[in-house]
Amino acid sequence: MAQIQQINGDYYGSKETLTEALPYTKSDNNYNAAINNFFGIADKELSIYDDAVFYYKQALKDATDSVSKQSPLNNIAVVYIKQNKIDKAISILESILNKKVLNDKDPSIIRSKSRVLDNLGFAYFKNGNPDKGLKFMNEGLKLRNQSEDFYGSIESYLHLAEFYAKTDVKKSNQNAQNAYQIATKFHSIDERLKALSLLISNGSGTQYVQKYISLNDSIIKIRNNFKNKFAKIKYDSKKEKDENQKLKLEKAENLLALQEAKYQKIVGIIFLIFLGIVIVVLVRYYKNKNRIIRIKTAYDTETRIAKDIHDELANDVFNAITFTQTQPLSVENTKETLIQKLDHIYTRVRGISRENNDIETGVNYSDNLKEMLSTYNSKSTNVIINNIEKVIWNEIDEIKKVTIYRVLQELMVNMKKHSHAPLVALTFDSDQKFVFINYADRGKGAEKNKIVKNGLQNMENRILAIKGTITFDTEPDKGFRVNIKLPK
Repeated sequence: MAQIQQINGDYYGSKETLTEALPYTKSDNNYNAAINNFFGIADKELSIYDDAVFYYKQALKDATDSVSKQSPLNNIAVVYIKQNKIDKAISILESILNKKVLNDKDPSIIRSKSRVLDNLGFAYFKNGNPDKGLKFMNEGLKLRNQSEDFYGSIESYLHLAEFYAKTDVKKSNQNAQNAYQIATKFHSIDERLKALSLLISNGSGTQYVQKYISLNDSIIKIRNNFKNKFAKIKYDSKKEKDENQKLKLEKAENLLALQEAKYQKIVGIIFLIFLGIVIVVLVRYYKNKNRIIRIKTAYDTETRIAKDIHDELANDVFNAITFTQTQPLSVENTKETLIQKLDHIYTRVRGISRENNDIETGVNYSDNLKEMLSTYNSKSTNVIINNIEKVIWNEIDEIKKVTIYRVLQELMVNMKKHSHAPLVALTFDSDQKFVFINYADRGKGAEKNKIVKNGLQNMENRILAIKGTITFDTEPDKGFRVNIKLPK
């Protein structure tokens, strides 16, 4: 529609129609390029040259290949010629000619090349280089005639008419008449007016003045009528479209009401059946899930107890038995040593029992946690507990309390087995949203990539399960540090 309006000289109407088309072309660069090119043509014909260059450059950005870039580039050069920016125009046109794509034998490529040659020649002429300009303009006209681009030859004849206007009036008039005859054949009013204007400026007779006035008055009247007719066509089309859309909508609403009444009961029954199935499935799922969790927890506990008994308690018992078999029990010192060994075994049994007992999460949780941590105090290890009372433990749910207890217990066991730290410090803190626990010891430490991962992985999994974070930091001979952050 916009293109038809431009053909009929309605450039403002064309821009309005192009604006309506824009929302439909966001995902297609080919259409975007075409629309911006048409915007540029409209502004060029309306002598709004800066805007024309802007739109041609937008079309250039949206062009998808080197061939489609040639048209907006050429159009930019044409505007630069009209703005008397001749050097810029020549630079663009020469860059187009240097492209290998214009060596193609395709008719459309030949027409594009002839247009560029003609415009380049006209630019050289305007830049004070008439010989070079005439050479290129003649080459362009020759290519146009060979490719039977007769409509394009109108522009060549008009350029040659202007070229000869001051040096050879006869040749100028001949070229202007050629342009007029071909433009008349193609019903191209604007080109006919340009040709008549050149003939008039050359003083070729009053008959051309009369033709110009008559043709100009006629085209103004025709274009005004066209604008009104086109506006009415657009209005009638929109009105008919809106009415059809309204009828379709009413019909669809009636059908929907009938179908809704028909299927409402069926949908209700299906929904109730589906809801019942979902409830049954969810109940079974959560029962199985809880059973699996209990089984896994029991298995993990049993595995840990078995490992503790095998790795630690069994060795101590075996050593005690060996001691009784090899040492005379009648000696007082031997009895004392045996009692110490048995007491050590008893302490270990109590430790294993304590590590696997149920955890009190009520009002005595803080005291129990502090007591558990304090049991790791010994002659060789000093455990310092800071600010445990600052945390309001009754604001934290039971699962998180159990997790904190087990993680800290594993940390202390890890310290006792691996770090052998002389000093351990645990610092507690909290704010409105989070609880913070910082652990640090002055034990052996280790390289980060050589940390024994099993126990640490258990701690990490426990903390992640309650949406918290845990980080480990250690270096050889620089101790072991753990930072825990978890939501209340």
